[in-house]
Amino acid sequence: MIWQLLSVAIFLAIVAAVYIREAFLLLGFPLTAAVINHFLAAAGLLCIFYGYFIEPRWIEVKVVEIPTAKLTHTTLRIVQISDLHCETKIVNENKMVEIVNSLKPDLIVFTGDSLNTPKALPVFRDAMRRLKATIGKYAVTGNDDLAVARGLDLFYDTGFHLLKKENIRLTKENETFFISGLSYEYLNYWREVVERVPESSFSIFLCHTPDLIEEIKDANVDLYLAGHTHGGQVALPFYGALLTLSKYGKKYESGEHSVNGITLYVNRGIGTEGKVILTARFFARPEITVFDIKPAINN
Repeated sequence: MIWQLLSVAIFLAIVAAVYIREAFLLLGFPLTAAVINHFLAAAGLLCIFYGYFIEPRWIEVKVVEIPTAKLTHTTLRIVQISDLHCETKIVNENKMVEIVNSLKPDLIVFTGDSLNTPKALPVFRDAMRRLKATIGKYAVTGNDDLAVARGLDLFYDTGFHLLKKENIRLTKENETFFISGLSYEYLNYWREVVERVPESSFSIFLCHTPDLIEEIKDANVDLYLAGHTHGGQVALPFYGALLTLSKYGKKYESGEHSVNGITLYVNRGIGTEGKVILTARFFARPEITVFDIKPAINN
């Protein structure tokens, strides 16, 4: 964590240096390389505009295909959403619903962090209620849900089943698979949840944070879906996330990872943190992820 905070501090110091220098130039101080500094200052303003007003509303749909020997003829389409961080004003919620429903999922899963303020509960519930899946909708809570939404029934009348510390057996076309989930306050119960899943069945595990992946790597989990990091929310080209708030730092900052045979996917989320300075996204677009689970070719 200390290295992530240090990288953020260095980045902010560089940005501040550019604008301090620009102020000196505008005041007529005889500094060299004025043209370069003017360019950097202008580029910085464009980046700020893009990060606050364009990218946070530019949802990316990622499609991941996962072959498995645990299915013989059935295919599953799972759509993951995460980190909505709803406000009282609608931002991405309607667009999210339209996109998700157009994907015609078998399952919709939500991996936590619903609200930035309790007043946004109607916005969150309305969006979640309108999502449609042929088999079911499942959710776990995140760390911000404990802080902001404690005591609220987030999923009332939405059709989502909240997985606190449980697994559920599901079927499609007479083939069985399992979905397990841990809400944020129950992270220590992972072993008793996943150990009840038969080794022969395809196993989906929901957890807000990727931080359990190296503990759970020997369990019967085929697909581990998480959020929490926002992909850094602000990332740099060729470097990636400045801050992930994960105990593994940048190791699992976003996207797909293979860990001891488990596919871990860390979704960048839909919304942003509530504080004004944290409502930007840069090189970390909001994301909806589609997982097409298919029988392996050699079946």
